[in-house]
Amino acid sequence: MKKFGLTLVAALAFSASVFANGVNDSTAVAKWDGSINKAKLNKYLKLTSAQNEEVADICDYFQEQMKLANRSSKDTDQKVRNAVYGNLKLMKKTLNDKQYADYVRLMALTLRNKGINIDK
Repeated sequence: MKKFGLTLVAALAFSASVFANGVNDSTAVAKWDGSINKAKLNKYLKLTSAQNEEVADICDYFQEQMKLANRSSKDTDQKVRNAVYGNLKLMKKTLNDKQYADYVRLMALTLRNKGINIDK
């Protein structure tokens, strides 16, 4: 019975360590393709019709850039950073100050939730 107890404890410890390693795997987390729900973004930012078209184009472009960055074999972090900052630069030209502040807050939250750090 004592052997069985020790085997059970060892199995639990092993499975817990495997699970913990899977959660912290940065390659799995950083593979966000940049998809943005444009309808919800439109509603959240209260876009005009002209802004809506431009924002949709910017979101599509951002998604393409994120897919390219994630497929890259080297400098992936730099390419993701460039895609994010390029997106923010284009949005700044399109949105008014309040909309842009809300968008930056939303983008920062999304990046943090996806496990992407662009501060490096």
